Amino acid sequence: MRRILTLSLCILFFAAVPIQAQDATAPVSHGARFSSGLLMGYSSGFGVQAFGVASDFADGFPLQARLGLGFTSVDAGSPPDARRVFINNATNGIPEESGQTWGFSLDVGYPVNLFSMKQAFLVGGVRYARFKGNFKYVGGNEDFDVKSSHWGLGAALQSYFPMSGRFDLVLDAGLDYYFSSTLTGHDTAYDPDGTAVNPREDYTYSDADAAIGQPTFRPILMLGMNYRF
Repeated sequence: MRRILTLSLCILFFAAVPIQAQDATAPVSHGARFSSGLLMGYSSGFGVQAFGVASDFADGFPLQARLGLGFTSVDAGSPPDARRVFINNATNGIPEESGQTWGFSLDVGYPVNLFSMKQAFLVGGVRYARFKGNFKYVGGNEDFDVKSSHWGLGAALQSYFPMSGRFDLVLDAGLDYYFSSTLTGHDTAYDPDGTAVNPREDYTYSDADAAIGQPTFRPILMLGMNYRF
């Protein structure tokens, strides 16, 4: 994950550096334009995303590159089912749950003309998410996490509405899909291929998948601000 983020940041940085023409009589390229911003809204829960955009790599080149890093508070799943699948069949204690997802996205955007929006882009690319769900049973002496990491794909329509100065209002609407991945909790793990480590009773990955709220399909509707450097 760290290598992917580092490589992506390097790509955006070097793309933003103006390149001077070797021939003094030839026109000088202005280099890529760069902007960054913050989005807030719904992403299978309340989410916040910071993003950076690089565009105008060359005269007439329509594509832009977009890098995003976000956090979402999500439903961790069913506490009674999670306890049965990952620990035991005990029912004592008051169940509590909380979930979170850290997500990374790398997209390519293409300008489109839709609904009279003057600055709209259809974007799509890869996704990576790290999920953690915590299940606590107050008075039942149980407190454990279920974790998973997922690769995925996503697409969205993003529209920019210029405001005063260099600021834009940004609307982001899209859908992400994440592939199945190993679910690990306590001393138990269930893999999509059917293998398991220390499974409880006859439970399988399908049971674990139904009990835990890890990302699969994730609709997105977010609003925020963008600053053009």
